[in-house]
Amino acid sequence: MKFEQLYQQYVKLVYNLALQYCQNTQDAEEITQDVFVKVHEKLSTFKNQANVKTWIYRIAINTSLDFIKAKNSLKRGIYKTQNQTDEIPMAQQNFNHPGVELEQKEALQKIFSAINQLPENQKTVVILLKIEHNSVKEVAEILRLSPKAVESLFQRAKTKLSFLLNQQNENE
Repeated sequence: MKFEQLYQQYVKLVYNLALQYCQNTQDAEEITQDVFVKVHEKLSTFKNQANVKTWIYRIAINTSLDFIKAKNSLKRGIYKTQNQTDEIPMAQQNFNHPGVELEQKEALQKIFSAINQLPENQKTVVILLKIEHNSVKEVAEILRLSPKAVESLFQRAKTKLSFLLNQQNENE
């Protein structure tokens, strides 16, 4: 198994996963680089006991979470300026009416804001199941949990998301 092949095969997966966690293209690029540095360093220790995709997913999830923790700890002492904006991925659209785009961007911002408030394990399950479109079995393997535990985490995440989104709507 060559590093170059792994990179070509999984770079988009890692980048998209990182983007789901941080909603910022520059941070996602940095996380992607960090992931593949780790993959390169640990490739000789990979024992094929797990699926390569699962192994890379785990590295990407842990690297994304570590990056966010480090960034949040830096932000605690720094006031965010009004000129800073977080990038939110736009859904693909067939119709590019500016009003529709604005409404969709605002809706996505609300959803990602709520997802970002979830506990890490719930956030990860939502991203892997609903954004990355993995099966419950695949997510269970990636997170080293039982499928029942994944389903339970997802149900708790849905309940919490519903509460958070309703709370946002009430505050408007």
